[in-house]
Parts: sequence; structure tokens; C-alpha cells
Amino acid sequence: MIATLRETKRNLSRLVARAARGEEVIITVHGRPQARLTPMPRQGAADRAVWLAELRVLHRRCGVAQKPADSTSLISALRAERI
Repeated sequence: MIATLRETKRNLSRLVARAARGEEVIITVHGRPQARLTPMPRQGAADRAVWLAELRVLHRRCGVAQKPADSTSLISALRAERI
């Protein structure tokens, strides 16, 4: 699929969902390809451990009061701190 930058801004969630299902999305600016949304590769147990370690570093850097179990919890905690 090809989408303009304006379309991408307006429909980012939908385009990310399409990419997650395996569809490649090319983003154009003034008719020229500039970026590509592709699905993330499947993660094995070792990849997941690395990802979780990176998440813990992010947690410490952001100073979140409680240790979240996953990225959804981290995002929710960060949003709550902004309010």
C-alpha cells in the first residue's frame, strides 16, 4: 500500500495495524517514497529478554513510580504522571 504523509498522519493507527498484519506501507512526500512501515519480526525468548531489559532501562530513566509488567502498563503510568 502507498500512503501520502498527510494520509499517514490522519490514519496512523490504521496503517500500523495493517503493517502489523504483514502489509507493507510506503509513505510518500510530494510523490516520492520516504519511509516504509513493515511488521516487526517475531520475537523469540532471547529477543523478549533483551526487550524487557530495555524497557526496565526506560522505566528507570523516566522515573516511573512503580515497575510496570509490560509496555502497556508503562505507557499508562507515564500518562497518569502527566495529568
